[in-house]
Amino acid sequence: MEDAASIRRACEGVEEVALCLGLPYDSAVWERAWPVAMSNVLEGCSHSGARLVFADNLYMYGPQDRPLTEDMPLTDYGRKPRLRAAVTRLWMRAHGEGRVRAAAVRAADFYGPDVPTSVLAAFGVARLVAGKPAISPYPPDQPHDFTYVPDFARALVSLIDGPDDAFGRAWHVPNAPTHTLRELIAMAAQRIGVRPRLTVLPRLLAEVAGLFNTQLAEIGEMRFQWDRPYRVDSSSFSARFWSDATPFEQGLAATIAFYSAARP
Repeated sequence: MEDAASIRRACEGVEEVALCLGLPYDSAVWERAWPVAMSNVLEGCSHSGARLVFADNLYMYGPQDRPLTEDMPLTDYGRKPRLRAAVTRLWMRAHGEGRVRAAAVRAADFYGPDVPTSVLAAFGVARLVAGKPAISPYPPDQPHDFTYVPDFARALVSLIDGPDDAFGRAWHVPNAPTHTLRELIAMAAQRIGVRPRLTVLPRLLAEVAGLFNTQLAEIGEMRFQWDRPYRVDSSSFSARFWSDATPFEQGLAATIAFYSAARP
């Protein structure tokens, strides 16, 4: 994504570009790579006339005490949230200036089959399937929204197939009704047929572990997503496109089936 010429060539002759980029969970990498990647993709789309649909998250809102809506101001909090806000400004400016028709589809924390960084899937379901307790680096008893990955893909396709007047803004993916992480772990454990064991890392222990584990160190500044209710308002998307998010019963069943089949 750092090679502007190759991105420009990739955008030639296409009508739609979906930017679904995952980078190592490292603030220094994000600060170096994300602005370059977004700028290069915007330039490529501007050259070819392609519309851009950005697969985004919710970091750019920073700490909030009410349900997240797409019109919330962009944050200057932390490193990763501030960086996602800066990247948001890039595509919004490009759209506002008429250079690129752009939109973002924003998801809450992922879960589903084969989601290796998911607290619910990889640290929860996969461990329960293996006969181990689920692990949470965060408080597990606050209401918290999760996005089923196939629903996210469906939302991206909805924008790709959508009209031009759906661009120039962000959209929140619909999620199943809100639960706490502990409730979802219990739901998964019941389906697997095991006790709902959950080990919660105390904050101090997580901070100490972060001295030896880069990913644990990086998630520290994101604790605001878990130390209070974390609800996502997707009413705008639901009114415009669809609202039937996959129920947890169905999504957890698919996640359990994947990790059960993946066991050696």
